[in-house]
Amino acid sequence: MSHIKVKIFHERKELVNIAFNIQNSLALIGQSGSGKSLTIKALLKMLPSSMEAELEEDFSFELLRGKTVGFVPQNPFTALSPLTKIKKQFFSKRERVLELFEEVGLESSLLERFAPELSGGQLQRVVIAMALENYPKLLLLDEPTTALDPETKTMILELLKKLQKKEAFKMLFVTHDIASAKSLCEDVCIIKKGRVVEAGRLEDILRAPKEVYTKTLIEANFANRNFRE
Repeated sequence: MSHIKVKIFHERKELVNIAFNIQNSLALIGQSGSGKSLTIKALLKMLPSSMEAELEEDFSFELLRGKTVGFVPQNPFTALSPLTKIKKQFFSKRERVLELFEEVGLESSLLERFAPELSGGQLQRVVIAMALENYPKLLLLDEPTTALDPETKTMILELLKKLQKKEAFKMLFVTHDIASAKSLCEDVCIIKKGRVVEAGRLEDILRAPKEVYTKTLIEANFANRNFRE
């Protein structure tokens, strides 16, 4: 199990102060403005220059973006250059890229195309392949299914589950979508205004949330559904 503590400041004001454990797959869940995306940016050292971060972590490896840490952003449509062929946006040798394309279920012919020629699902799988180029030990996902239709979203979540089992990386899934988190993660950390309000096994918290904020999130996510199924 790996432990992370994150503090983020803006002009001496503390925006985020949270701590959580990643045993295998953890969902970091909260409404917009809760600090979940800032946490991802802090781990990637991508915070705006006006913000500062204090990080404490006990991973057995150094957190290095593009090496030990892979990142899948929210919008695949803006994650890739529209003017460069897909093959030119990878850094690995062709053999590794072909292996990755096979893993994510893409045909190698797409390497000769440009990003605007691909569908949203294809683009997201390209971005996932890029995130896995260097065999990361930790994969960070910043709401990677938000821009996708329901059918494609389900496909991407199933793909991520399969890839984690095969590649054995830890996963931090940042989202406001508890339904998606339920299909992908074992544990959950609920945050509100930069603070942890509840954490534990995802199934346990879905069945018996202790905080009003958590109950509200669940009701909003599972309106007209039975989340206990």
